[in-house]
Amino acid sequence: MARPAILVTGGSGQVGTGLRRLADRFGVTVVTPGRDTLDLTAPASIAAAVASGDWAAIVNCAAYTAVDRAESEPETAHAVNATAPALLAKAAAARGIRLIHVSTDYVFDGSKPTPYEEDDPVAPLGVYGASKAAGEQAVRAATADHVILRTAWVVSPWGQNFVKTMLRLGAERPELGVVSDQIGCPTSAEDIAAALLRIATKGGPAGTYHFVNAGAASWYDLATAVFERTAFTPVVRPITTADYPTPARRPANSRLATAKITRDYAIAPRPWREAIDTILDELLESESA
Repeated sequence: MARPAILVTGGSGQVGTGLRRLADRFGVTVVTPGRDTLDLTAPASIAAAVASGDWAAIVNCAAYTAVDRAESEPETAHAVNATAPALLAKAAAARGIRLIHVSTDYVFDGSKPTPYEEDDPVAPLGVYGASKAAGEQAVRAATADHVILRTAWVVSPWGQNFVKTMLRLGAERPELGVVSDQIGCPTSAEDIAAALLRIATKGGPAGTYHFVNAGAASWYDLATAVFERTAFTPVVRPITTADYPTPARRPANSRLATAKITRDYAIAPRPWREAIDTILDELLESESA
């Protein structure tokens, strides 16, 4: 009996890599076409990719994630983060396939003092967040059979992310200043992938969900946790957002509530420190090999 096949966009990214790594565990085939086969800026290419297989689900991990560069490239950000999801959702709906779309904490402005719930109003601070919010709305408008999964602060042993940046900088510099007044939920890309595959294979309600690892931390807290596990001993200084200006504003509070996904899909995120330890185990083992 053939395995269920899942079409994945953005397969070379952190979450896409996690999906490929977990495919056997979930008994599925994960298909991740390259841009030569699936060009998210070309409507005909999207339609052809969706029509090319008998997909159990489509998972859209592709995104324009250069938060600061998006401020000067709004059209490109919107094309990838809003127009492409709309086209994917329309093509999925035409074939009766569920679309699972990955979104972000940046749809919120970070002013709420408690973790964001799925039905809190969006209020993005910059172009990236606005383009992702537009993508969410486009998916909702195009297909009823969708799951939008918002996540945040994605890290993993592969790709470019905060944990790997800290390891690199810690080896190069005796002192680092790390922002301490932005609070969020560091989240394993592989844990996100596991949640996506559970949603894709087990079935359940449509709608918007949050998935992040449990607990909360600042970037300073995360950096400190990383260096607790390494031979590097840089002095890590807490700094404010104002001390580290960027073209795009960041939410001060990126915490996301996850009770809904636990209730509807029996997905209970593990603590972020446990997830970080797993990532560091892999990174440090590969360095010592």
